Amino acid sequence: MFVDVHAHLDDEAFDGDRQEVLAKIKEAGIIVVNAGSDIASSRFSVKLAQEYDFIYACVGVHPHEAQKVEQNYINELEELAGNPKVIGIGEIGLDYYYDISERNIQQRVFEEQIELAKSLNLPIVVHNREAHKDTAEILKKTLPAKGLMHCYSGSLEMAQEFIQLGFYFSFGGVITFKNAKKPKEVASKLPLDRILLETDCPYLSPEPYRGKRNDPTRIPIIAGQMANLREISVEEVRAATYSNFNRLFNLPH
Repeated sequence: MFVDVHAHLDDEAFDGDRQEVLAKIKEAGIIVVNAGSDIASSRFSVKLAQEYDFIYACVGVHPHEAQKVEQNYINELEELAGNPKVIGIGEIGLDYYYDISERNIQQRVFEEQIELAKSLNLPIVVHNREAHKDTAEILKKTLPAKGLMHCYSGSLEMAQEFIQLGFYFSFGGVITFKNAKKPKEVASKLPLDRILLETDCPYLSPEPYRGKRNDPTRIPIIAGQMANLREISVEEVRAATYSNFNRLFNLPH
């Protein structure tokens, strides 16, 4: 069974045909982890997970939304995380590329959510864009039990540091892009037992659909590219990533 460990099916891009997309995902036999980016999308993720047996949820506040959090946001996330279909805290982290939220606020909200994850014994799902140094420093300071570097874009050397901290790495449509030399190299060299697949839909659709709305049914395309990069079979990729998904999120096989 294929797993898309990072999707945003709550996104407004799906408002016109969400039910049809969900039906196609079910027919394709793909498990989806839907990630929250603020309180409202986290609630929506939980709602989707409750309604569909092939969907799990993560709840969290994205760094772009960090400046908007209200005083009780951690309590709200904790309440949402009490749902048995919630398997992680995310998407959380740092984004210094856009700097939509002030960096000190991003850092504070990131750390607060890591502490919540630790108290609930849940893994975290990390967004890290142009903030490798500070992300690593915060993780080394707070020491979450384990987590996922979603849409990993760092170096192989940095990945080794994250592995020591108990992290896994997910790769999406980017590894199908012709100019994505570094992600391809990293995806081909990381230990297979640390690799997962994602779409980050509706964004980052793989070739030959680049520029179009993405969805979890394109996971097999990403798996095929991962197999090519690692010179193994698609079945080996499927089996390994499914096992890694269960191990990361503390789920029974």
